[in-house]
Amino acid sequence: MKKYTEKSREISILHETDVLVVGGGPSGLAAAISASRSGADTTIVERYGSFGGTLTQVGVEGFAWYRHEGTVEAGGLTFEFEETAKKMGASRPEPQSISEALDAHLFKVVADKLILDAGVTPLLHCWAVDAIVANNVIKGIIVESKSGRQAILAKRVIDCTGDADIVALAGAPFRKQDKNKLMHVTPLFNCMGVDTKKFRDWIYNDVKPTYKDWAGEAWGQTITDQSGANIDLFSPYIEKPFLEAYATGELERDPRASFGGTYSTMDDATGSVTQMNMVFMNGYDCTDVKDLTLAEMEGRKNVLKALEVLNNRVPGFEKAKLRDFSMTLGTRESRIIDGHYTINEKDVLNEGRFEDSIGIFPEFVDGLNYLFIPTTGRYFQIPYRCILPKKIENLLVAGRTIDADKVGHCSCRNMSCCVVTGQGAGVAASISIKNNEVVSKVNIKDVQQELEKQNVRIK
Repeated sequence: MKKYTEKSREISILHETDVLVVGGGPSGLAAAISASRSGADTTIVERYGSFGGTLTQVGVEGFAWYRHEGTVEAGGLTFEFEETAKKMGASRPEPQSISEALDAHLFKVVADKLILDAGVTPLLHCWAVDAIVANNVIKGIIVESKSGRQAILAKRVIDCTGDADIVALAGAPFRKQDKNKLMHVTPLFNCMGVDTKKFRDWIYNDVKPTYKDWAGEAWGQTITDQSGANIDLFSPYIEKPFLEAYATGELERDPRASFGGTYSTMDDATGSVTQMNMVFMNGYDCTDVKDLTLAEMEGRKNVLKALEVLNNRVPGFEKAKLRDFSMTLGTRESRIIDGHYTINEKDVLNEGRFEDSIGIFPEFVDGLNYLFIPTTGRYFQIPYRCILPKKIENLLVAGRTIDADKVGHCSCRNMSCCVVTGQGAGVAASISIKNNEVVSKVNIKDVQQELEKQNVRIK
């Protein structure tokens, strides 16, 4: 690869803060709000023009779609996000669970309110491009924006980028699989002009989909839990029309793409059906800009193929049109930090317990070709050590890049779990400043006490 040497230059300091959260998705929102509520001067930086991440930019409204009778959770900001959205008219009942589907557009306003009410300083349209590190201690980041190249200085930094960007820039260790082994990427889309009554009748009276259907060709999931009770629970899954289209040649098979999947909510007044999660593409590395470019463009073409099948073969979709594509590609896996503990399959499926717990998450796994729906009340604890990267001090990580093996990742990558790790990271960063401790030596009992004050269940 050819190289170019940049000239050194002096840049201005855009901002100084106690706690800097990089990335405004579910984990970043939770980290920033909890750090501020714990007493730290807190700033959150986001590359897009709104907060919400996977929820608002990708359009994944099913924030806690795993929740059923018997599910046990950490609470805290996970519940607060849903409750606030519901009060603000920014949610509807999620169709396959006892949770709220958060409106991908209105939640942008909900996030604004949560951030401002917590006293967090927001900075949108800022892209982190470098880390400021001295003697293996992070001191801030470099950002690029319409205002140019500038520095943000901070006592503590929390990487909530979803891809461990700050970890990589700072030189902390991480791992990443070959792109052919990474989880699929998804171009979500929304439809309008659907005869929702006709579609609903077809779903509930004719198809009657359940989690059992996830074991089909498109997803190939093994559906189970500790009791085996969930296989016949309703799930809004559609695959048969795509299999029929393959058989007739209407849809050509593609080794890099599969078709079939779920939807989220319907609106009878507008004929909208949201979160059409029906195109899955493999072999893309979302930390490679060339792969991202190709995946975005191929994804849009594949969405139109999927919509054509829906038009031709799904009752109620005969006159449906594309309402919009997601603002960006949905990604599931990239860098994973090398932390001080790896959440593993045994922890997730055997109720792992840890002295340094910063929250709990139900026994829920989605990916790696099998699915556990938490209907038994079982849960595992999340240790502080898995959000603590090695080598670089005063840097924490939250969201889907925390240290976990493949099965652990398929649980911890989910948005509600990202909120749990974000809240833990935010509180830990704030407490470490208050106690004048580096984050690797923070008094975990003080962190746990503050988390419990913020209504987080840690045991």
